Amino acid sequence: MNYKHLLALTAICSLPLLAQAQTIRIVTDVSYPPFSKQAADGSITGFDPDIARAICTEAKLQCELKAMDFDGIVPALQAKKFEVAIASMSITPERAKIVDFSDMYFNVPGRLLAKEGTQINDAWYKGKNIGVLRSAVQQQEANDKLKPKGAKIKVYGKITDAFLDLSSQRLDAVFLESTVGEEDFLKTGKGKGYAFVGPVFNDPKYYQGCGIAVQKGNKELLAKINVALKKILKDGTYKKIQDKYFSNDIYPFK
Repeated sequence: MNYKHLLALTAICSLPLLAQAQTIRIVTDVSYPPFSKQAADGSITGFDPDIARAICTEAKLQCELKAMDFDGIVPALQAKKFEVAIASMSITPERAKIVDFSDMYFNVPGRLLAKEGTQINDAWYKGKNIGVLRSAVQQQEANDKLKPKGAKIKVYGKITDAFLDLSSQRLDAVFLESTVGEEDFLKTGKGKGYAFVGPVFNDPKYYQGCGIAVQKGNKELLAKINVALKKILKDGTYKKIQDKYFSNDIYPFK
């Protein structure tokens, strides 16, 4: 074997290693505890980051986790700034046109947060200020169902800002995923005197579960994520992570 043949063989053998070394860029929204938050030192913690790390470990992917506001995540995937978003993103037909979704990795209903004892009926909504997270499924549902009843829908880039306005009585209610309202508001000092009120919102038109979003067309990466997700669900890794943050199952285990 001459020197040129040796160089060619070395280059061919190196290709899989280079492919394996590619860093998968994952984005999440850190204003959505307990699903994700950012500590003072910049570290990102929460359910979504832990699931991301577990999937990367299982799939043997080298991953890098970054943060941005929720409403910028889908455009960032489209612009190829990230390959993956693990950000409590509801699966919707509209989003599925521009990103690919993994299998569902959790599913929780929507609820209204308001003063304890608030009685909700159709007449109550007239003139009420209701906060929602921008681009969340609750924004669409509020526009479809609550706005026609006379509610004024106020949109927030961070759900924590909606909590502040609720506490300051600038909002009459916040409409959001129930687990976020429970863990990051009702179970804290901020939630004293507040409760979930009215119906449980679980219309399958809006609540098809949350999925991991992948750049449109990256079928190989999507397949790896789905295989890894199935494995961590089966071996107990998922439930261990879930139980760290939530008191109830957020995945419909059978």
